[in-house]
Amino acid sequence: MATTPKPLSVAVIGAGMAGRSHAAGYRNVNTVFGAGLPPVRLAAVADANVALAEDAARRYGFEKALPSWEAVVEDSTIDAVSIVVGNALHRPIAEALVAAGKHVLCEKPLAGSMEDARAMAELERTAEVVTSVGYTFRRAPGIAAIREHVQRSEFGDLTLFSGRYWCDYATDPNGPLSWRFKGDPGSGALGDVGSHVIDVAEYVAGPIASVSGASLSTQITKRPLPLGAVVGHNAAPVSDEFGEVENEDTATFTARFESGLVGTFSVTRTGFGLPNGLFFDVLGVGGRAAFDQHRPAEYLFDDAQPEARTRGARQVIAGPQLPYFAGGVPMEAPGVGASNGDNFTYQARAFLDQVAGVVEPLPACATFADALRTMEIIQAIVESSRKDGAAVAVPPLA
Repeated sequence: MATTPKPLSVAVIGAGMAGRSHAAGYRNVNTVFGAGLPPVRLAAVADANVALAEDAARRYGFEKALPSWEAVVEDSTIDAVSIVVGNALHRPIAEALVAAGKHVLCEKPLAGSMEDARAMAELERTAEVVTSVGYTFRRAPGIAAIREHVQRSEFGDLTLFSGRYWCDYATDPNGPLSWRFKGDPGSGALGDVGSHVIDVAEYVAGPIASVSGASLSTQITKRPLPLGAVVGHNAAPVSDEFGEVENEDTATFTARFESGLVGTFSVTRTGFGLPNGLFFDVLGVGGRAAFDQHRPAEYLFDDAQPEARTRGARQVIAGPQLPYFAGGVPMEAPGVGASNGDNFTYQARAFLDQVAGVVEPLPACATFADALRTMEIIQAIVESSRKDGAAVAVPPLA
C-alpha cells in the first residue's frame, strides 16, 4: 500500500499585505503545475499584532496565530517559513530560523543595512537549508517571456533598458511616519520598489557594472507620528506631532551593464495616480518589448516584420504560450488574466520545490547572495548621488 508523504509544514511571519500574499501563495501551491509536492500543512501566521495574525490565519486556512516570530522558531513541527516584516528584523529572524533547521523565504530587500545583508549572505554559504528571497516579478509570465526573447537574441544587440517603478502610496502628507520612512538613504523608495526594478533589469538584460547620474530627493520631509500599528501602506490614526522622514521618496540614475548596454531608471513612492507602476522597455537593433504591471496579462512586442508598412508594436496576450501560464491557472486560455497573486503562488511553489527536492522544479528563487547584490547596486546609487552623479562601479558577480 502506498504511503502518504510527510506534509511540508509552513508558516508566515508578518500578517500585513505582503504576508497575506505569502499565506495565500502557500494555500494554493498544490493547485498549480500538477503533482510533485507533498501535502502542505498551513501551520501558523505570526505577528505582534495578534488580531491581525488571527484574521490572516482564518482567511487563508492556517491552523493558528502566534504572537511572535520566536514562537515560530520554537515550533519544531514547522519546516519552512516566510519572513515578511520590517527590513531591520530580517537578519535576527533568519539567523534564528536557520539555526533551528528551517528553510527561509525572506521578503526583499534582504536587510535593513549592508552589514546585516552581508551577514545573511555569509549565513547562506554554510546553511544546510534553503534560503531564498522574494522577487515576485520574476514569476510574471510577460516578464519571463521578454527574458526569453532576450536570451534567444531575438532583438539583436540591445541598445537601451529603461525601467521605472512609480507608486503613489506616499503622496498623502498626512500619512503616518511608519518604519518605511526611517533609515539611511537608499532604504526608502530605492529599497522598497527600486530593488524590484533593479532585479528585473538584471533578470532580463544581464549584470549591471556601474551606475552614474544618481539623484535622491524627498518630497514630503515630515509626517505625523502614528498612534498605533501601521499595516502596509494603509492610513492610520496619527497624532499632532510630526517626525522627520529620513530616506528618499524619489530616485533617478543611469546604469551601464557588463554587456555595454545603457539603462535609465527612476523610482518613486510619491507618483500621483500610480498604485503599482512597474514599467520597463528593452530595445535592440532588431526588436523591442515593453511591460506594464498595471496591465499584467500582456506585453508589447515589436520586431522586423517582412513588410515595413505593417510593422509596429503588437499586444501579446498572456496564454499557455508564456512561461508559468500553462499549468499555473485554472483556465488555460489566452485572455483570462494574470495577477500579482498568481506570482506569489508561483514563488511559493518554486520555494517549496527546492525544499522538497522536486524532480522537475520551477526555476529557483533568488538567493540571499542575489539580494545582497541588489543592495550593493543601491549602495552604489547612493554613493553616486553623494558624489554629484559620478560613476560608481558595482562589485562584479562572483
